[in-house]
Amino acid sequence: MIRFENVTKAFKHGEVIKNLSFEIQDGEMVVLVGPSGCGKTTTLKMINKLTRPTSGKILIDDQDIARLDTVKLRRKIGYVIQKTGLFPHMTVKDNIEIILQLEGMNADQRDHITSEMMRIVGMDPEEYLYRYPSQLSGGQLQRIGVARAFASDPKIVLMDEPFSALDPITRAQLQSELVGLQTRLKKTVVFVTHDMDEAIKIADRICIIDGGRIVQYDTPENILKNPVNEYISSFVGRKRIWNTPELIRVRDIMLAKPAACTPETSLTKCAELMAANEINAVPVVDSENHLIGVAYGADIQKQDAHAQSVGDIMKTKFPQTAPEKNLLEILDYVRRNQLDFVPVADGEKRLAGLITSKSLMTVLSQQFVDTEASI
Repeated sequence: MIRFENVTKAFKHGEVIKNLSFEIQDGEMVVLVGPSGCGKTTTLKMINKLTRPTSGKILIDDQDIARLDTVKLRRKIGYVIQKTGLFPHMTVKDNIEIILQLEGMNADQRDHITSEMMRIVGMDPEEYLYRYPSQLSGGQLQRIGVARAFASDPKIVLMDEPFSALDPITRAQLQSELVGLQTRLKKTVVFVTHDMDEAIKIADRICIIDGGRIVQYDTPENILKNPVNEYISSFVGRKRIWNTPELIRVRDIMLAKPAACTPETSLTKCAELMAANEINAVPVVDSENHLIGVAYGADIQKQDAHAQSVGDIMKTKFPQTAPEKNLLEILDYVRRNQLDFVPVADGEKRLAGLITSKSLMTVLSQQFVDTEASI
């Protein structure tokens, strides 16, 4: 775990970091994001002592890094920068292995690790290991930079805007590859960017910094849905959530507390309930609100004696979904099964809400309407 405790950094022109306190958990990818000059790169560099805090403490696994040997600390932290920092006079192989050599690892072990890291970042060792940096494209250089940072199996990897100079297609590819690499290796990654879309795509948590202070530190989903103030709303963009529909959950868009009936409800009452709520089916629940069936208007219309109860005609096998499903999943489910009514049940099978074709249309139209309302 990395912990900042009341960290301040001042230069001649004034304070860049102001009383910063936050924690980064083991195995998390945390993205520091904010406008130019906000202090995000300074914050990153303080973790491996490239910059020293003016006051406060930075702790890694409860050890104050000010008391740790700087060289040993840096060898245990991977570091990737925008222009890779590869040594131009060294081959790809030598660049990746440099820390392994300094640590005294034998040649066979180095060869194995280097080849494995090349494969992980999607580059053929036989084709690229003995090339020089000048013989590689921008995307290839960054892949080598990432391979070098991860090769010594560091617990922490720092990445300072590593993809910002790349074309959009290569950048998107490397972002996806980084997420896959992190899923596999579970390092503690601290990543700096000025691009909110990049932060949302790769982060477990996002730390938005402005003027040397943390404005909001949360998951991408919570930042998009619950910005803490007007600054965050403007910085993130009110409609940016629509760029990542997988973060829009069924619980965000369902009709909460929907009309429902019990097996004992008469068909007449059930039909009245449908008419009042402009729906063509009603969830059926037991005394503890467990979802046990669905009563369809078409089935009620077929009955001669409307004095019958819902339990006589309800379907016990019916489409349903869960609150944590995302917008893309529910849209696909509705399309494939040609549904216009889907009850939502929680983990305990209790009725949580309702998705209808009408409610979906209302939600989808929000992205085209200039509104202050959030999802």
